Amino acid sequence: METGGSSEIPTEPKKTKSKTARKPKENPLKQKSPAEFFAENKNIAGFDNPGKSLYTTVRELVENSLDSAESISELPEVEITIEEIGKSKFNSMIGLVDRERIDEELYDDFETAKAREKRLAKEARTQELQAKNAALGKKVKEPQASKGMKGRGEASFYRVTCKDNGRGMPHDDIPNMFGRVVNVAAREFLSFRVDIRVCIHAVLSGTKYGLKQTRGKFGLGAKMALIWSKMSTGLPIEISSSMKGQSYISFCRLDIDIHRNIPHIHLHEKRDNKERWRGAEIQVVIEGNWTTYRSKILHYMRQMAVITPYAQFLFKFVSDTSDKNVTIRFARRTDIMPPVPAETKYHPSAMMIYHFSGEMGPDFSPKMAVKSLTSQQIVRIHQLFRQAKFDDPSGDCLSPAGEYNLRLGIIKELHPDMVATYSGSAQVFEGHPFMVEAGVSIGGKDVKQGLNIFRFANRIPLLFEQGADVVTRTALKRINWNSYKINQAQDKIGVFVSIVSTKIPFKGTGKEYIGDDISEIASAVKSSIQQCCIQLKSKIVKKIQARVQQERKRNLSKYIPDATGAIYDVLREMAQLHASKKKRYEDEDADVLRKVSTHSITKQTLSEKLAKHVEQVDYEMALEYATQSGVSEEPREAIYLQSLEDGKNFIDFHSPVFAFRLYQ
Repeated sequence: METGGSSEIPTEPKKTKSKTARKPKENPLKQKSPAEFFAENKNIAGFDNPGKSLYTTVRELVENSLDSAESISELPEVEITIEEIGKSKFNSMIGLVDRERIDEELYDDFETAKAREKRLAKEARTQELQAKNAALGKKVKEPQASKGMKGRGEASFYRVTCKDNGRGMPHDDIPNMFGRVVNVAAREFLSFRVDIRVCIHAVLSGTKYGLKQTRGKFGLGAKMALIWSKMSTGLPIEISSSMKGQSYISFCRLDIDIHRNIPHIHLHEKRDNKERWRGAEIQVVIEGNWTTYRSKILHYMRQMAVITPYAQFLFKFVSDTSDKNVTIRFARRTDIMPPVPAETKYHPSAMMIYHFSGEMGPDFSPKMAVKSLTSQQIVRIHQLFRQAKFDDPSGDCLSPAGEYNLRLGIIKELHPDMVATYSGSAQVFEGHPFMVEAGVSIGGKDVKQGLNIFRFANRIPLLFEQGADVVTRTALKRINWNSYKINQAQDKIGVFVSIVSTKIPFKGTGKEYIGDDISEIASAVKSSIQQCCIQLKSKIVKKIQARVQQERKRNLSKYIPDATGAIYDVLREMAQLHASKKKRYEDEDADVLRKVSTHSITKQTLSEKLAKHVEQVDYEMALEYATQSGVSEEPREAIYLQSLEDGKNFIDFHSPVFAFRLYQ
C-alpha cells in the first residue's frame, strides 16, 4: 500500500471496483518562506561567518540611516556603536546561569591527563630554552599563552546600535518592516537579469514599470540582521522611532518567526517624546568577531565618509577593556547633497514599437497582447533593440555623488598632495542608464605606496573581491601610469571610482564586485581615470619644472663665492696693469678698474651683485611660469568658509563641479 511520503516509483494500478475515493498524493516539494530562504542562504547576503556578519550588520544599518535622512533632504547624522558583551553578561541576558560542571568530559575545553602531561613537558622545554638564551645574552621571546579549543560558550557577542536623524517609521508599520521578508528580495537572488518579456511589455503597453537607483543590494536592510540575531543569540531587536510632528516615540521589541515569516512582537508601545526627537534608533545583539573585521569596518566607515562628505558619522567601539575602545568622528565638510534619485523607464522607453512594425513582418501588430507573441517575434524584437541606434539617456534619474563632493571627500579623509576628479556623462547598458565618476590622488595620509583602489556602487563602498572588479583590472592593466609622469610602484596613488545606475551589474551572488565583461562600463571607467590622469600630468609637469628651477638656482648660488673670487682676482690684475700703463682700458672698462683700485668694488659687492642677478633671473622665470599657469601676481587675501550652522540667509548656486553661496 502506497504512502504519501514514499519515494518509490509508482506501478500501474490494478483496476478494481472499490468505491473508496483515492486520496491525492501529497506534494513532496515543500515551499519555503522568504525568511527561511535567507536563513539557509545567509552567506550570499553577507553573513558568511561571525566577523563578516558584524561588518554586514553595520553596513546595512548605516546605509538605511543615510537613505532615511536623504529621503527628506536632511543632512545625515549617524551614530554607530558596537558594544562588546562578555560571556557572563550574555548568559544573564539569555537567562543562563553558571553552574558547576558534573561531567567535565562533556565539554570541549576538557583536557585529558595525557594531554596535560604533554603540555607541561612542552612548557618545561620552552622555559629551559629561554633560560639558556638569557644566559647567552640572546633576546628572549615572551611565552605565548596556550590556545585552548574555542567552543560555543566562548563565542563573541556584540550589541550594535545605530541612531539617525532621518524620516522615522510609522508606528503601525514597524513590526512588518523588520519582521517580514517580502518575496521580491528573494527573487533578486534567483535572477540578475530582467526577462525580455517584461521589457517588451513595458514598451508595448506603456506601463509604469520603472527603475530607480537604490543604495542597497537586495532590499533587506536590518531584516537580515534580525534573522542572524535570531539564529546566533535568540535575542529580539529593539526599535525606537519618531516622525516629524509626533509627540510620541514608537518603541518596539520583536523577533521573527523564520518558518512562518511573521514578526513575533514582545512589546509595542508609544512613549513620551519630550525632546521632540525625530529619527530612528535600532539595537540588535548578534554573534560577531571584532578582532578579525576591525580593519574592514573602519575602512568602510572611512570610505563612506569620502563618498558622503555631507554626512556626519560618529563611530564607537566599547569594551570592558579600556585600551580596546575606539571613538572616531567623521566630520561634515559640506552641506551640498546629491539630488534624490528619480524613477525612470527602461531605455529606450520613449521609443514606440510602431517604428519597428515594418521590420516585424505582416503577422505583427503594435496592438498585440504580449502573451500572443511568438518566440520568433520576441527574439526579433530583442534583435531590433540591440541593432537600433538610440541617444544616451539624460542621467536626470541618477543621483551621483557629484565631482564637487567627491573631491571634498578625498581631501577631507586622505589629505593628498594633489587630486583630480572627473564626472562622465550618462550612458546606457542593457537598457539601464549609468554614470561613472572618478578621482585620482597623489600622496596623502595613511596611504600606502602603489595603487590604493576605492570602489563605490550607488554611493556605497565595495570592500570584498576587489581583484576581479572592473575598476581594479582597469587601474592595474589598462592605464599606462608612466605616460602621465606617475610612478605606479613608488608613488602613493589613490584611485576612486563611483558607478551609479538603476541596476548595478554585480557578479556573483554576494554582489561584491562589478565584472569587466560589460564593455560600456569598462570603457567609461578607463576614460574617467584617464581624464583624471591628464589633469594630474599638467600639475606634475609644472611641479617638476619648478623643482628643476629651484635646483638650478641652488646650484648657481652654491658657486657664487668661487665665481666672485675668480672674477675679483682677474679685475684686480687688470687694474694693476691699467695703473702701470702697461695696458690701457677706456670708457666703462676703465671706470670699473678705477673702482676696483679705490676699493669701491670689492669681493663682497661682487658677491651681492651676483646673488641679486640670480634672484632676478629666478623671479623672471617664475613670473613666466605663473603667467602660463594662470596664477595672478596680485596680493592674496585669506578667505574663511562660513559655518554650516543655520541662522543666515543665503542663496546656493551649485553644479556637480562647484558650489557658490551668496549671503544676503
